[in-house]
Amino acid sequence: MYGHRHITYFPSTFLFVFLLLFFMSTTSYAQGVTTGSMSGTVTDDKDEPLVGANVVVVHDLSGTRYGAAVREGGMFDILNMKIGGPYTVTVSFVGYREQAERNVYISIGQTVRVDFILVEEALTTDAIQVIAQTDEVLNAARTGAATYVRPEQVDQLPSIKRSIRDLTRLDPRSDGNYSFGGRNWLYNNISVDGSYFNNSFGLDDPAPGGQANAEPIPFDAVEQVQISVVPYDVREGGFTGAGINTVTKSGDNMFRGSLYSYYRNESLLGNKVSGQKVVADPKLDFMQSGFRVGGPIIKNKLFFFINGEVERREDPGTNYVASQSGSAAFGESRVSVETMNRIRTRMRDVYGYETGLYDGYIHKTENDKLLIKLDWNISEDHKASFRYNYLKAFRDLPPHPFVLSFGGTGRGPNENS
Repeated sequence: MYGHRHITYFPSTFLFVFLLLFFMSTTSYAQGVTTGSMSGTVTDDKDEPLVGANVVVVHDLSGTRYGAAVREGGMFDILNMKIGGPYTVTVSFVGYREQAERNVYISIGQTVRVDFILVEEALTTDAIQVIAQTDEVLNAARTGAATYVRPEQVDQLPSIKRSIRDLTRLDPRSDGNYSFGGRNWLYNNISVDGSYFNNSFGLDDPAPGGQANAEPIPFDAVEQVQISVVPYDVREGGFTGAGINTVTKSGDNMFRGSLYSYYRNESLLGNKVSGQKVVADPKLDFMQSGFRVGGPIIKNKLFFFINGEVERREDPGTNYVASQSGSAAFGESRVSVETMNRIRTRMRDVYGYETGLYDGYIHKTENDKLLIKLDWNISEDHKASFRYNYLKAFRDLPPHPFVLSFGGTGRGPNENS
């Protein structure tokens, strides 16, 4: 006496996408910012720009390298950097002492500023102070108000549903769900590693798997999240609500992994309303288990990351039972057991239709998720990334609550039908 919806998502033509990424000389994305940048100045102790100074930036965990030369005015810029860190920034120039700034972190869409003042090699007096300055927020590269949820916050913040929703609600313009600045959530743009994960037909809430109450990717695969509202950045567009950019984790030079499992049942939930026990006494089972592992295939060159997860849930199909006594007690419907049995018998004997249970049945929610990611440092100027994600989601749903039946009592189960 209930319906179900079955939703399956299969990525297609992933081989073509891999080949396309393989031959790309620069990183490109589809309406999603997934990288960060670095800029700064290099001058001497007399505030003169050191044009031609060499800037080398190394991602400590993976050995990924970026480089730039200081141009006129003493400025340097490095674009399309892998988010996260820590990074070590080293500046060198002939005749000057080499300087380094460590533990620099890059966030999605942000430009981190690092300034250096170099001293001549021959000067060894203690009276000269070498300064390296980092400003992650207040700089000219900012493109509007945004909230950044960094890796350490993703790991440390408590999660109620193990959902990206638990991270996006940190934005002060959020209603706690997916509405930002009072705008309907249908006007948001959601991306994962630069790929569109939008609600294509207005059915899923808010991304693929929404109708089946499933997340599109495992929560343990999330590295950083950026929430932007009205940014003035040509890299972001296609929304009038918020742009929600999610970047997944990558492997590095250290093998890392974890196993996790979460379980609960009806013993952890209440079954009383205003001190009165609900007659239906529903059963509940929830289990979510998964694993993640990442590391090097070729050190400093090729890395992998895998995260797989399964979720199984059983909820009561209804909190009502047919009336045993003829007078509806709390949690009982006014419809009697005798009436329901007569309907069920007639449908089976006369029409050959088995109705199934009219109370005491369960609704199942199931989903399987898999994310595989490869990162390849081809050279200092060429990087390639391949991501494969799989989602199969299923959820039993009752009749739509707005459907009316005889007398406007609805299709139930409820206190009247």
